[in-house]
Amino acid sequence: MGDDGRRHIGTAERRDRLALRQRLAGAARAGSPEEVAGALVALHGTDPATVHLAVGARLADAAKTVSGTERALYEDGTLVRMHGMRHTVFVFPAELTAVVHASTGIGVAARERASLLKDMAAAGAPDAVWLAEVEESALTALARRGQATAAELARDEPRLKERFVYAAGKSYEGVHTVSTRLLRVLGVEGKVVRGRPLGSWTSSQFRWAPAPEHPELDPAGARAELLRRWLTACGPATEGDLKWWTGWPVTQVRRALAAIGAREVSLDTGTGYVAAGDTGPVAAPEPWAALLPALDPTAMGWQQRDWYLAPELRPALFDRSGNVGPTVWWNGRVIGGWAQRADGGIAWRVLDGTGVGREAEAAIGAEAERLAAWVGTTRITPRFRTPLERELSA
Repeated sequence: MGDDGRRHIGTAERRDRLALRQRLAGAARAGSPEEVAGALVALHGTDPATVHLAVGARLADAAKTVSGTERALYEDGTLVRMHGMRHTVFVFPAELTAVVHASTGIGVAARERASLLKDMAAAGAPDAVWLAEVEESALTALARRGQATAAELARDEPRLKERFVYAAGKSYEGVHTVSTRLLRVLGVEGKVVRGRPLGSWTSSQFRWAPAPEHPELDPAGARAELLRRWLTACGPATEGDLKWWTGWPVTQVRRALAAIGAREVSLDTGTGYVAAGDTGPVAAPEPWAALLPALDPTAMGWQQRDWYLAPELRPALFDRSGNVGPTVWWNGRVIGGWAQRADGGIAWRVLDGTGVGREAEAAIGAEAERLAAWVGTTRITPRFRTPLERELSA
């Protein structure tokens, strides 16, 4: 206990919690993609390859990564790719879709629809009544087809091909089709989800599918449930971490913390929170290494990252928009990065100043071989390129 009576959770213990709860230590690895997603709450889905690579890094049998993840996503429906926090695309356990929609999606959706109508009005495009007709027609066509690309839906509802100029006269002026913006809005509204891609598991060309039915939940209760799950997986976390990850106003974060009876703890860098009943110590895992993909949910899990990622490493590992690239981990901290070469080999580098020895390098090498074995002939290029990834891939 600290001098103020609060439980103190130092950086070393935070790294131990990360290893175990993020399923990264060898003994903590999962048996299925559903188990991985449940442990992490959400897998980043903006880059299609990230979902599979994040699962593979945490499976006890990585050879089942692709078949198991595709089964869960496209056959059993136990995982769902949908818009979530901050209108980002994630993959969630199916039982969380209602929680995410009520806690986050409703508010984001209102802003997205208002933005679309505003942009259409500014461009002299048809009004909200016209858009509602197109929307109803598109959803009917999608229900009939089961899954469809935007181009296929536009053959059924030609008005989806209508174009309008966005931000006319500004430096970022562009031309949008109605389908591009409308399907995005329907995604955050929880009416459609991403279906099976047109190509392999690395393809970014997705079909759309009707969203699975789910009950309408009380938003405040849903926020409490989402925060409870996330703190269980990622706690301790600061108020800033929670506000950043959820995208909620700080008032909603504080109400959800109070609703779940979260416990305040002291950290080496200030004040954090853990879920109720989660103040006890954890056993340190065996030494471990991991190769995590770009946008991995662990690397992107907290806004304040100095406890696992030294600030001096960020220029090499992040792009200019703040997206993390592929990272190399040793015992709870980022020590370098990796990339796939054109010949399929996995190249990695420990960055200067991280001070690791032969044990770490041997473990990292073994993880690189494990990754290369299950990826096979598939070639992976992260959607967001970072300086070190570009250099290693060349």
